[in-house]
Amino acid sequence: MLRFPVSIVTIAVAAAIGCTAVQGLAWLPPWKLSAVMSVLALAIAMRASKTWIRLPAVVAMFAAWAAIHGAIAMDARWPASRDGEDVVITGHVVGLPRRIGADTSFVFAPDARGGQTGAPRGRVRLTWYRAAAPPKTCERWRLTVRLRRPRGTLNPSGGDTERGALQRRIAATGYVRAGPDNARLSSPACLDGWRDRIGEALDARVGVHDARILKALAISDTRGLDAADWDIARATGVSHLIAISGFHVGVAAGGGVLLARLLYSCLPWLALTLPRQLAQAFAGLFVAGAYGVLAGLGLPTVRTLLMIAIVVLAGLGRRRAGGASLLALALLAVLVVDPLAVLAPGFWLSFGGVGFLMLCVTPRATGWRGWLGALLQAQAAMSIALLPMSLWWFGSASLVGFAANLIAAPLVSFLVVPLVLCGCVVLAWSGLSGVLLVPAAWLLSWLWRLLATMADWPGARVSVAESGALPMILATCGAAWFFAPRGLPLRSYGALLFLPLALPPRDLPAHGAFRAWVLDVGQGLSVLVRTRSHTLVYDAGPAYASGQDAGAGIVLPSVTALGIGPVDSLVISHGDSDHAGGAASVVERYPQAARLSGEPGRLRFEAMRCLPGTAWSWDGVTFRFIEVPAQKTRKTSGNDRSCVLAVEGESGRLLLTGDLGNKAERLMTAASLASPLPTVTTMAHHGSRHSSDTVWLRAVRPTFAIASAGWRNRFGHPHPSIVDRHAAMGIDVYVTNRSGAVRIDFPANAPPHVEREWRRPVNRYWHD
Repeated sequence: MLRFPVSIVTIAVAAAIGCTAVQGLAWLPPWKLSAVMSVLALAIAMRASKTWIRLPAVVAMFAAWAAIHGAIAMDARWPASRDGEDVVITGHVVGLPRRIGADTSFVFAPDARGGQTGAPRGRVRLTWYRAAAPPKTCERWRLTVRLRRPRGTLNPSGGDTERGALQRRIAATGYVRAGPDNARLSSPACLDGWRDRIGEALDARVGVHDARILKALAISDTRGLDAADWDIARATGVSHLIAISGFHVGVAAGGGVLLARLLYSCLPWLALTLPRQLAQAFAGLFVAGAYGVLAGLGLPTVRTLLMIAIVVLAGLGRRRAGGASLLALALLAVLVVDPLAVLAPGFWLSFGGVGFLMLCVTPRATGWRGWLGALLQAQAAMSIALLPMSLWWFGSASLVGFAANLIAAPLVSFLVVPLVLCGCVVLAWSGLSGVLLVPAAWLLSWLWRLLATMADWPGARVSVAESGALPMILATCGAAWFFAPRGLPLRSYGALLFLPLALPPRDLPAHGAFRAWVLDVGQGLSVLVRTRSHTLVYDAGPAYASGQDAGAGIVLPSVTALGIGPVDSLVISHGDSDHAGGAASVVERYPQAARLSGEPGRLRFEAMRCLPGTAWSWDGVTFRFIEVPAQKTRKTSGNDRSCVLAVEGESGRLLLTGDLGNKAERLMTAASLASPLPTVTTMAHHGSRHSSDTVWLRAVRPTFAIASAGWRNRFGHPHPSIVDRHAAMGIDVYVTNRSGAVRIDFPANAPPHVEREWRRPVNRYWHD
């Protein structure tokens, strides 16, 4: 006889544990083996009579289920051996293409492989540079594309492009090549095309600028939001309101219930055909479902729709579903369909947020006082309870979110969203839709100006050094304990569990020692140097075509994650974009930092020139600029104007060389380069064949060198001949595109050594 008298909430928790545990593996078994394990675990779970046997079986079953999905997704990835290969593929555009200047980025779903030799086995993310007629939503195309396996940078900041590609089932990335085979085949109708047309209509009604947030609320189209908009949203804790939140879906369902009630009030005889309660339930589900489909069925939307559907089904069976059971069933449904959803931050924030509300918000009074008390309690619980997860996933959180959401949440959910949805329903009538959409746009514009002011308040951007998963889990449990209903003893002691997260242990270098991190910024350079009480940033990585830069996306998050802020000095070797592209973001965050550069005139901010012989000392560590003599026969290039910085501790030296070329290297004297200390260098000009001259290497005598270069970059950096030259002289070479970020320790009483490589050893199965 089949037995399974275990709480559905317990089963859901066990399922989440199983799916999450697999994501910590460095490799996965073949999917067929995982399938056998899943079936065996299911049989044990269904037939065992002991709870202590059944629950581990559920964990094992969902772990195997997640392993199956992970293995299949990894098998579908573009082979690394075919990186850089051109293929012709036929398929259709998925989602809403994004315009970035003259370029277009979009997701493309190839047709089934029949007739397409060598085509990818899954969706690909493509960029079409300077497309004269860019692809639109739903269109079918034949394209010549150059593909590569998904690959990103790995740094202390924690961002992981490859994890995101796995979760979204992206099998390859690449760009469209110019060629005669590129052709638009057809323009069929589809749901995303409908969303795109609604977005264009909203632009026409209220203007592109004012419509950008309206489109996010109506159809989950965030393409119009720029980096400044997202910064305001994160700093005020309202990001959940910009995209479609589960609460907005609930508001839509409530609107459907009200419509059904109004209809039955006007036509009471309808109750003879279908009871009013069932009609209201179906109407709420239909309206919520329509809104969810219109919004692209994001995770919070799906979670809310599942919960509403369960309520309707329970009503049909004349049963009552509790809130915890609803959430647990929705969680199980999501994990059954997509066990890799646990890789997305939205999964934990969505289910965790609703779970905290159910646990902590217990209205104690009726009427407006009860409503106001519940609102205050809910906002306080959400602001504090989700803070640990926000710090874990994003590296920062907002302490002004409580105040911001007290204003923004009711305004957006009860005024703006209903106006926008009703306006979208009547878009065909421009006058009527304008009456609804213009006030909504005005309210959002006023709200956004207020949020921009609040984003500058103290505590809007709180960050702590990365300290691992355990402090995050302890702080989350502490929040649940602190906000638990009355009756649980010592609730105030829950705040103590935040201490490991708020006050992580600090491992500082000793006097005369220092540490350096050569960050993985792609094709560029950025190095962090930390003494006992000071931090220097040497170069800030590249700027990207998307308008973002490595300074904001990699350097600053790494400074935060390592707990080495604030930055005391910023040295930009020279003005090239791959070294100076992120500098302005660092200056904006740390305006008090001293700024030096070999080409200050090419920077977007004021800086002093790094003069040869300039030196200073921090905590027993000496920083000194080495002279690079000017070339007499021709004008000195920008690369050869690079600041060469020597950092000398008691037992080791770090030499930072920028983009110095071999002509400048030959002009430098051996006396200025030599040192009795063991030396580590960054490989000049990313390992170009026009740098790292043999004579220069003999003068410097590095123990090992680090080349900062992008994966499969078009320059071929580091050049094989330069790597061989280092190897012939007994110099080990580390390359960031294979090692990820590299940490080098320079102890006070021992030679320098590599302490950690962020990509090695492989500790997650989605990393190559």
